[in-house]
Amino acid sequence: MIYAIVITPVKNSIETTLDTARAIAASSVPVKHVIFNDFSTEETKLKLKEEQAEIGYELIHIEDLTDHPSPNYKLVLQMAQKMGLEENLPVLVIESDVVVKPDTIESLLEFQESHPKSGLVGSVTVDEQGGVNFPYLKFKGVKESVISTHRSLSFCCTLFSLPFLKAFDFTELDEAKDWYDTFISKKSIELDFENYVLMDSPVWHRPHASRPWKQLKYTNPLKYYFLKFWKGLDKI
Repeated sequence: MIYAIVITPVKNSIETTLDTARAIAASSVPVKHVIFNDFSTEETKLKLKEEQAEIGYELIHIEDLTDHPSPNYKLVLQMAQKMGLEENLPVLVIESDVVVKPDTIESLLEFQESHPKSGLVGSVTVDEQGGVNFPYLKFKGVKESVISTHRSLSFCCTLFSLPFLKAFDFTELDEAKDWYDTFISKKSIELDFENYVLMDSPVWHRPHASRPWKQLKYTNPLKYYFLKFWKGLDKI
């Protein structure tokens, strides 16, 4: 019995991706894990293929479906929604710079089941030492084990409930954007769902490991904002 569709969009960063996949495979509940390879290098494609059978994930190459350049998060989300609706299962995004614990997915699913009005349920992100880190620094120091929030969730490790998937058609997502964390978080609230962050179910996050150029935000902010605004990258 499968309890959820788990998706991981991938753009190179093969070592962190495989860490992510192995952690998902060790989950305490069975899931269907689908890796969406978004125009990675040939070396990454080969390694993903080599490890597929041993780790146990499905592999979809976006380049076989579209010639639209990476990132193709809109297409990935649309395909994931279709899978979830067809199989009557929630969808969980676990990004390729995140490592979950064996009970993370089970905790998210149990919380969602006990909160039927939840739209999005996310795990707080932490560094290797267990300190809350990006993108949830806004919740650093919070003592509650669960936060109900109108603020945007990140899709680092976030569950989309089945009722929410049924309520909002992802074909309506804006073509001009690259990322949809903020928009979908707000849409969930607009549709009268509730969004939560589980502070007692942390996941290890290595920020931007999957897209190293975004590290420039901290090391060379001028260059980062040049790429973001003048080159049109990272549109949210």
